[in-house]
Amino acid sequence: MNQQGISENYESLKTAAREAPREPGVYIMRDEESRIIYVGKAKILRDRLSSYFSGEKDIKTATLIRHVRSIETIIVASEYEALLLENTLIKQHSPKYNINLKDGKTYPVIRITHEDFPRIFRTRRIIEDGSLYYGPFPNVQGVDTMLELIDKLFPLRKCKTLKKRGMAGNRKGPCMYYHIGRCMAPCCGKISVEEYSRHVERVQKLLAGENDSLIVDLTGQMHESARALQFERAAQLRNAIRAIEDLAGGDSVVVDFDIEGRDYIAWAAEGVLATYTVFSMRGGKMTGRELFRTRSAADERESLEIFITSYYDPSRPPPVKIYLSPVQSARDVQIERDAQIYDSGSPSLPGLAGWFSEQFGYEPELLTPVEKHHTAILAMARQNALEDLRKRLKERGAGPALDELVQALNLRVRPERIEGFDIAQLDGKHPVASLISFKNGVPDRKNYRYFKLRSVVGVVDDFAAMREAVQRRYSRLIREGKELPDLVLIDGGIGQVNAAKGVMDELGMDIDVVGLAKRDEELWLPSDRSSGAKNPVVLSRQSEGLKVLQFVRDETHRFATGLNQRLRSKDLFFPVLESVEGIGPKRAAAIMKAYENIDAIAVADPVELAERCRISEASAKAVRAAAKLALEDRETGKKRLNARNGRRDGGGRKGGDLAAEAAAEPEPDFG
Repeated sequence: MNQQGISENYESLKTAAREAPREPGVYIMRDEESRIIYVGKAKILRDRLSSYFSGEKDIKTATLIRHVRSIETIIVASEYEALLLENTLIKQHSPKYNINLKDGKTYPVIRITHEDFPRIFRTRRIIEDGSLYYGPFPNVQGVDTMLELIDKLFPLRKCKTLKKRGMAGNRKGPCMYYHIGRCMAPCCGKISVEEYSRHVERVQKLLAGENDSLIVDLTGQMHESARALQFERAAQLRNAIRAIEDLAGGDSVVVDFDIEGRDYIAWAAEGVLATYTVFSMRGGKMTGRELFRTRSAADERESLEIFITSYYDPSRPPPVKIYLSPVQSARDVQIERDAQIYDSGSPSLPGLAGWFSEQFGYEPELLTPVEKHHTAILAMARQNALEDLRKRLKERGAGPALDELVQALNLRVRPERIEGFDIAQLDGKHPVASLISFKNGVPDRKNYRYFKLRSVVGVVDDFAAMREAVQRRYSRLIREGKELPDLVLIDGGIGQVNAAKGVMDELGMDIDVVGLAKRDEELWLPSDRSSGAKNPVVLSRQSEGLKVLQFVRDETHRFATGLNQRLRSKDLFFPVLESVEGIGPKRAAAIMKAYENIDAIAVADPVELAERCRISEASAKAVRAAAKLALEDRETGKKRLNARNGRRDGGGRKGGDLAAEAAAEPEPDFG
């Protein structure tokens, strides 16, 4: 590769690293022949990969990067899962630039033996004899701490064998462990199989993560020991709690002990684009992830059938079990929409049964997972599919979605610049409007604007508020000769749309305007358009064009509501500050201006607060105490209201949304 090619490859890899997901996972580096030459793990993939392309590199790293031609990422649930998957992939592929792991070393697991009186211990060997295994666990010290805790709480037997399996009482007397409370002496008949089994079940629950009550109990003991100045005991309990939190529930989704072959197939689709992810489990380990990009106009069920019949062939036969996400055909979707129900059920793909039998001589089970373990693996597969689909959509851009809007709304021009308006107010108080600008489907934040409305203070008039915001925005752009948008999106129905269109007509603007009503996601065109006010445009919920408009609408709502809430927050808590002796309205306003909100005042340093607001330190302490009390009252009010009524949704208008939000933040009662 010449120097120019090396430079282009480096920039391509750098871009891939910059766009990697901000999730834990494993990254795979391949050479020009697509061979895996390095496998690594990361707590945050983007940060780890970006580190390869910043700062000075040592010789080993520079050599590796020179040979890399592509980078793949596999998203997992945690750094722990990434460590296990990295270990599996290194052993499987023996990458050139990884440490050689051919010694067969594995992470330890906790084993509960398959006996009438089971033992529990740490091991690195998996024996297929019906024993239960938990793990694997990279933290060996944590495993030992956990086992020590289990030994104290549940004194199971220590001796390796009983003379005859299934029989107890074959010793004349118990050993030392019984006398120090570390064994129940099943060898001497001191405990029955049934009672012993109940202790084993409790251990299983602990290792499976059902440990909340135990952690609460141990935490109480730890605090009690600390109060009694028994610090060594408190430290032991602290370490035990950490061991439980770190290890209990360590049911890995990338390594388990089910040797039965399984595939997990998940997908993500947007329009005609679809990405399928396949996670394969063989011999109890995840052997890798495969991504397949497709384009299809078929419905979900038909597309899945096509993918499965293309993926499996004589060189890659199906395993005995294939786990799939719930699938629906176009008819299913229509039935669901009409009946407003959804029944996931198991995947119904009857056409595949005969195909599997004909091609392979057997029919694998097609399953929709119910168990937590399988559901977690499938969720991880779908997350990887979604990440790849996000990349594809970014690579393609918003062009197709904008073209769809031109056709669906009969627009004059392609809406490469869209501006959206939303109004936020509560009973006419602090009415504000937000103006959001999008360019080619991407937020153009430097053109975001707020409008503190003047004509509707003290009254509730959404139409007048919309007219003022639109008039102030575009009269200024026209006066300054600046670029106008291709499409104006109004958050609301036909009334708001006509109000905005009237102002735009007065300004001589020949620009399309459309409203997006939240309840049914209907698109309303002005009354003078051919569609008429009684006939909104309804696009499919899967429409890419609709998703662009929803993105704009949601951003306008977020932006407007944020300012309105900040303004309301100041008014809401002025009485809190004025309740402090020596703090009047002017001083309260100065304090709120300095700290913006009551939350900041509640954590402010009294000395700093006194200096910034020119009050005494005693008054500053009183102000901070009042702020803390107000926050406590607010949280109590929220909990009480949510428990009684739940949060109400305003439905069509933002005023309703804000009313619900305000109701959840009641003004504190100061008696």
